[in-house]
Amino acid sequence: MKVGCIGLGDIAQKAYLPVLGVRPGIELHLQTRNPDTLGRVADTLHLPSAQRHTGLDDLLAQGLDAAFVHAATVAHPEIVTRLLEAGVPTYVDKPLAYELADSERLVRLAEERNVSLAVGFNRRYAPGYAQCAEHPRELILMQKNRTGLPEAPRPMVLDDFIHVVDTLRFLVPGPVDDVTVRARIEGGLLHHLVLQLAGDGFTALGVMNRMSGSNEEILEVSGQDTKRQVVNLAEVIDHKGQPTVRRRGDWVPVARQRGIEQVVLAFLDAVRAGKVLSARDALATHELCERVVLAVQERSAAL
Repeated sequence: MKVGCIGLGDIAQKAYLPVLGVRPGIELHLQTRNPDTLGRVADTLHLPSAQRHTGLDDLLAQGLDAAFVHAATVAHPEIVTRLLEAGVPTYVDKPLAYELADSERLVRLAEERNVSLAVGFNRRYAPGYAQCAEHPRELILMQKNRTGLPEAPRPMVLDDFIHVVDTLRFLVPGPVDDVTVRARIEGGLLHHLVLQLAGDGFTALGVMNRMSGSNEEILEVSGQDTKRQVVNLAEVIDHKGQPTVRRRGDWVPVARQRGIEQVVLAFLDAVRAGKVLSARDALATHELCERVVLAVQERSAAL
């Protein structure tokens, strides 16, 4: 199976290539416009020159069976369009695009061409989070905080807060009939953001503070007098009377802990089986993110 990896930044090097680079039966092809990065990364993986590419045309000429896109978000629409038009099943880092219209166009194109399009919402596959889907979920709280990183609303929501949005959508136990957005904005920069989703018998809160005292990610689901807490995707604490703590094993790879290994293998298995994956549910997350961005922009304009 010929698999292309487009873009060789931190996320590709730290998370995806350690998985793709050791899978049996995969002929891995790398593509980036930076020849120095290409040489360094390909040397690390011991790839021959025939599997190193600086142009997308050259990569597509190899007859790819699947592709992973880890380029900058602004480049996603053009790259993904080229791949889908060439009939290549495509996995792309979130978000599909900064603008909802571009995301909608890519999903329509994939459906028209009957080609798989998958978006990298790896937290749905992270063991600690996936297990929360089996827990009572009357109240869901997810916090993803950073230190000293206020940012313009659209890139903050689409590049980072989107993980919170998608995780809440994944875990809510029923249809959402109420959406509320609160935010603090100073000088056009988003300092913190709160999203509330509510439905019959449940409330889900997503919080991001870009002026927090630490970098952290905490998920809590509770109901029926029990609570499960997942800290930084590595530590699971069950509360029912006395807390019970389960920590990530010393030898568990970070890619597995964060669900990246699982989502990569699920995508590749679908490609091998000839199953066409739809990005419609991923698009629903982008639509909700757009709703959040517009609410924040309206609040900013009113200040």
